[in-house]
Amino acid sequence: MGGSFRRADLVGTTNDPAPAGSPTIPCARESLGRDPPRLRGYRPSEDGRTVAIVGTKVDVDVALERIRSSCAEAESGNDLFERVAADIHDLIPHDGGVWFGVDPATLLVASPIRVEAQEESSCDAFWHHEFHVADTAQFVDLARSPEPAAGLHLSLDGDVIRSARYRGLLRPQGYEDELRAVLRTGESTWGLVGLMRETGRATFDAAEVALMSRASPIIATALRRHVRAQSPWLGSARAPGLVVFDRQSRVVSANEDALHWLRQLLGSENEVDDGADVPPAQEVDEILGSPVLERQITPIWALLSRAHAVADGVDSRAARLRLRDHRGRWLVLHASALTSQRDGSADSVAVVIEPAKSSEIAPIIIEAYSLTPRERDVVVALASGDSTSEIAGRLFLSQHTVRDHIKTVFDKVGVSSRAELVAKLFAEHYSERAHADIVHG
Repeated sequence: MGGSFRRADLVGTTNDPAPAGSPTIPCARESLGRDPPRLRGYRPSEDGRTVAIVGTKVDVDVALERIRSSCAEAESGNDLFERVAADIHDLIPHDGGVWFGVDPATLLVASPIRVEAQEESSCDAFWHHEFHVADTAQFVDLARSPEPAAGLHLSLDGDVIRSARYRGLLRPQGYEDELRAVLRTGESTWGLVGLMRETGRATFDAAEVALMSRASPIIATALRRHVRAQSPWLGSARAPGLVVFDRQSRVVSANEDALHWLRQLLGSENEVDDGADVPPAQEVDEILGSPVLERQITPIWALLSRAHAVADGVDSRAARLRLRDHRGRWLVLHASALTSQRDGSADSVAVVIEPAKSSEIAPIIIEAYSLTPRERDVVVALASGDSTSEIAGRLFLSQHTVRDHIKTVFDKVGVSSRAELVAKLFAEHYSERAHADIVHG
């Protein structure tokens, strides 16, 4: 995570160290080119309909329309976060923040990623607290909560010292309060946001939390659209790659296939001399240590932390992540802690990298088109070649209802026939590797 610059007014504090034996997670840094806007003359609002900024009350509907306009103008995921972050700085003033795109199936960080005013040393603490320590307003809880946003002070009635995240992550950086939100459409989460205010500033109030809650589906819909806009080509004759990390997240061993997939994933194939007589593990270590690629590598460190949390018995979710490589093809990363034969401890983590199968990616592709659960069932049946009557019998629906679902699906996806639908949702995304390598002269 981490910021590319250090905040000048820090009072010489550092993060509390993670418990002994916790993994060390390297940080990704992204240069923003400028310091984020600072709070100037801010005062909290007094009602739930407006947000008070420098003595001026901004109507919530006007604020949401501004965010909606920025979402419509964004040309990429990174551009979306840049535009919306600027809006939120004005509408909900804050001193630091993090914006993460996530895989909606796992809530693991994918892309885009934007980081503002975070100490480099905070990255270890951030992932440790998110995966290992129970706390209020964690992202996984917000993803299931009726409201997608929460303020730390508000959630704890001002008694923030009860929060381990406050003690170990926020306060050491000079932050007093945090507003967290998930970017959610329906039940699917596409992004995570954390906004921080310094000690001495007004804490986030209920109106600001409500504004972020209402902005959540607007931003999430735009983020989902950018996921859908990139056609992920799949398929390769390459075997899965394997990388083994020690407890400090250092590369212990790796095979040639892992080197290949990391280069594809990070777009770094031109940065390493293929003719050099260097062991794969050393080249993998060099790639993962590249300052140029640190932002893209962040999801891998989050995956390692999830694997350690599973091994420690504090997380039951799969340490599994789907990511697009630099050409838009989908890859799957699986992480698993390796148990020592001598004492049963889990000091190492093995990460397998391989091309995604259709079954791995179909849910995210279908979900990106805002299909309801029943519409997804209809699409799967159509892809299997079922007729309208067969779909009706399988789903216990009338044929008239099935036809209505099919028409709605066609409208959402922008097609006019079953063959076109299947091609757009599946063939377009699961073509053989040759399609990805086509060069038009």
